[in-house]
Amino acid sequence: MVFSSLLFLFLFFSINLIAYFLVGSTRKRNVILLIFSLIFYAWGGAAYLLLLTGEAFISWICALLIDREDDQAEGRRRFFLILACVGLLGLLGIFKYAGFLLGTLNAITGFPKSVPQILLPIGISFYTFQLLSYVVDVYRGEVSAQRSYFKILLYCSLFHQCIAGPIVRYQTVEREIDSRRITLRELSEGIRRFSVGLAKKAILANACAAAARELLTNLGTAPVSGLWLGMLFYMLQIYLDFSAYSDMAIGMGRMIGFHYLENFNYPYTAVSVQDFWRRWHISLSTFFRDYVYIPLGGNRRGTAATVRNMFAVWFLTGLWHGASWNYILWGLYFFVFLMLERFVLKPVLERLPSCFGWLYAMIVVYFGWVLFRFESLSELWLVLSGMFGAGGRALTALSVRYMLLNNVFLLAFCLIAVTPLGKNIRNRLLKHKAAANLIYWGDALLPAILLILSMMALVGNSYNPFLYFQF
Repeated sequence: MVFSSLLFLFLFFSINLIAYFLVGSTRKRNVILLIFSLIFYAWGGAAYLLLLTGEAFISWICALLIDREDDQAEGRRRFFLILACVGLLGLLGIFKYAGFLLGTLNAITGFPKSVPQILLPIGISFYTFQLLSYVVDVYRGEVSAQRSYFKILLYCSLFHQCIAGPIVRYQTVEREIDSRRITLRELSEGIRRFSVGLAKKAILANACAAAARELLTNLGTAPVSGLWLGMLFYMLQIYLDFSAYSDMAIGMGRMIGFHYLENFNYPYTAVSVQDFWRRWHISLSTFFRDYVYIPLGGNRRGTAATVRNMFAVWFLTGLWHGASWNYILWGLYFFVFLMLERFVLKPVLERLPSCFGWLYAMIVVYFGWVLFRFESLSELWLVLSGMFGAGGRALTALSVRYMLLNNVFLLAFCLIAVTPLGKNIRNRLLKHKAAANLIYWGDALLPAILLILSMMALVGNSYNPFLYFQF
């Protein structure tokens, strides 16, 4: 995949940052950001730059037409809203789902004889959803239509954020597009957040990915313990990977005056599945809540309608992640547990100690990642059955024991890193003057140390893809 190198992203942003601060006014800085963002997307395929600019144009013109009509012309306002939604979702459907639909049709009917392979443009799901939220918010009267096409294009194309999230609503950055102020403190906080995200990806997530990849090969003969340990590494990898990119995007945004909302809140500390989804990929969960679940009626129209609306949300959540049946199964899997919690398990979970709720949630999430990991349904079944010893598998093997011994410190550190333990210890130490002085010095040195360690980890490893680049 083009743009797979994390080192390239780091160098590209560094050059962008230098150019950005060489000019003074916000208007000129917007020009710099837009040029670099378009170059970044063009690097992935110049033809797909037309797709990005085309979607931005559809959203810009439809929002202007919606904003121009008065409240009494509801029919015309709704027409332009539908036009934008059909255009944006239609393009997303063609590029992301046409091959999947035609492949499914071919498997059932034998038609068409050949299924076209369409390369998925980088970030299309993210910038499409951002533009959808913009047009809908204009229709609802929550924001005014932006008069400048280039500012809408800048909003949807900011390379450091839009290739893998978080999904940023226009109202979050509306004022900062026109006027933003960068202080030394904001710049230093952005550098620290970026360096933490870079280290989380380059050092931790990549190491977990290597361990998971080694353990989850030869699925037909892999021992039971190897499958369980491999999925544990994958569970850590996917959180560290995705939250790392969100950290980097938030940090890069902070360095240039943009304030993106948090996208993760320690989801592996959740005490229920519902709690997990309040903490995981918050921008996506919020998008489906505000633009699908609530418009369908939410929970205001009775139990049957609530179940229907939740089914729609989780079917679409699975489908958004990929054009494959395993993602749809993954979404519906969580739908089942969320419905169980709403109608059956909630009073039980409220009475149990939180540790039991946490254990239940993590078991559900763990097996959810098994569904997510394997696109091939035959491989998925092979792993699920193999985890419980089907086919006379060995319980363990020498290679698994060596893998565990060689990565025991990595595993322990990652298990701590996905919790707020370090943050809590830091906050307690800050209350003591002697410790606080050491922490302040540590905060000053931390970004440089993490950047050096990350660069060392990246040298010779040119392929560092973020998992969510494919979505």
